[in-house]
Amino acid sequence: MNEKAPVLKGEVRERLGTRYSKRLREAGRLPVVVYGHGKDTVSISVDTKETLRYIHDGKRVFTIDVNGEQETVLLRDVQFDYLGDGIIHADLSRVNLDETTHANVRIAIKGDAVGLKEANTLLLHPITELSIECKLRDLPGEIVVNITDLEVEGIIHAGDIDMPAGVTLLSDKHDILAQIAHSAGGDEEATGEGAQVGADAQPAVISEKKDDEGE
Repeated sequence: MNEKAPVLKGEVRERLGTRYSKRLREAGRLPVVVYGHGKDTVSISVDTKETLRYIHDGKRVFTIDVNGEQETVLLRDVQFDYLGDGIIHADLSRVNLDETTHANVRIAIKGDAVGLKEANTLLLHPITELSIECKLRDLPGEIVVNITDLEVEGIIHAGDIDMPAGVTLLSDKHDILAQIAHSAGGDEEATGEGAQVGADAQPAVISEKKDDEGE
């Protein structure tokens, strides 16, 4: 739930361009663009450390405060550096919390699966996020997948998960979120309590919006 959206203090960027953006980042500021709802696009900067902490915690809806004027915004996109592991720019759109949107939300694997207590087993979780639809005020930071009761050869599909209130699953209900299998490599792959294999998750961003902002 996003009734209490994190507040980010924004500062208007007087100068634009690659050189000035680099200086901002070196000073601990993240370049950001705010647009939408029939208003002019505004280029600002926010505190990098604080903003990235919220993003990595799954926050997508924020309150931007620029010179005392506050607006509710939604994280639409992020730009990574050339290595692909550092966020160097973000796009935010002005929103109303009652708007409906499509979003990709990360999956959080929780619990100690009973199947992993058997020797030479692996936990597979190839999918790291789900596509959902909901009102912005109901947008979750993550979708929890509890694997506590998952046994060897057991599978949890997307359709098996109870979505949070107000959230509709858009991903294929047959997508595999978690599975415990025997390790093909024997003792070289697992030693007693099993191992985990899964893709590294990137911060999820909003993939599509329902409202017509004219942008």
